[in-house]
Amino acid sequence: MPSPQPSHPLDNPPWQSLLGAHARFAESVGEAVRYQSDVAPFAALPDDPSPTYWNDLVALVGAGHQLLLVDGPPDVPSDWTMLGQTQGVQLTGDDLDVEPYPEAIVLGPADVPEMIELVERTKPGPFRVRTIELGRYLGVRVDGELIAMAGERLNPPGWVEISAVCTDERFRGSGYASRLIRAVGHGIRERGNVPFLHASAQNVNALRLYESMGFSLRREVVFTAWRLPA
Repeated sequence: MPSPQPSHPLDNPPWQSLLGAHARFAESVGEAVRYQSDVAPFAALPDDPSPTYWNDLVALVGAGHQLLLVDGPPDVPSDWTMLGQTQGVQLTGDDLDVEPYPEAIVLGPADVPEMIELVERTKPGPFRVRTIELGRYLGVRVDGELIAMAGERLNPPGWVEISAVCTDERFRGSGYASRLIRAVGHGIRERGNVPFLHASAQNVNALRLYESMGFSLRREVVFTAWRLPA
């Protein structure tokens, strides 16, 4: 497996995570590294991939299979097929006002089926059956039903991503998302890290909420889904 590159951790968070705190979730072939497929869909892209990297990545992921790249370059091999692209932003929570949420519950493996159902209804981003192993996830139940959650995903040195922030549409506007974000951020700060997150650039309401909570824009990002040649 290659060594981490000397850049800011948030310039390439999947790479920095997989070669650091999340090494136990990594699969690699040559220069190519990715998360185990039932944990997360991300492959790690080095800052300056060599020509052999792309062959290694195909060998790792498998011909005809799909993967997700963050800030993937435009010069991927010509026989790759782009399946979709999302313009996003990266926000840092240096000024996030954090606090515990005593009413929230810590979610565990038994909650995963409900978590996946909630993700499928609300579409916050990719969530796999073992994504919960990446960090601490908190949720809110109403009459026994899981209606909101948030947790931790990427973990580059010194930073932890807040992810899977979602609320069932019947309960939106009730403050569950903001309270969960502050609570997840509280846990991150207690471990000496700084929270950050990614969001769709088109999700104006979410961006307004995040900025009001103390997040600030760091940079724009692009998430691209690819199918490898068969």
